[in-house]
Amino acid sequence: MRTNIVLDDKLVEEAFKYAGNVSTKRELVDIALKEYVAKHKMKDLRNLKGKISFDSHYDYKDMRTDS
Repeated sequence: MRTNIVLDDKLVEEAFKYAGNVSTKRELVDIALKEYVAKHKMKDLRNLKGKISFDSHYDYKDMRTDS
């Protein structure tokens, strides 16, 4: 999707410092969007805390055996 946006120049410069091998603003925005989505997906998982019940006979240690 093509769009035009106005970015905060100081924020963009700071982001480039943390971005490593990123050389374009497009790459930088793509990475930021991916991280934003991933962060919110993790929040969604935390909402499940205490709502999932496990089988009382489930043995997670049994699954760790070397085959």
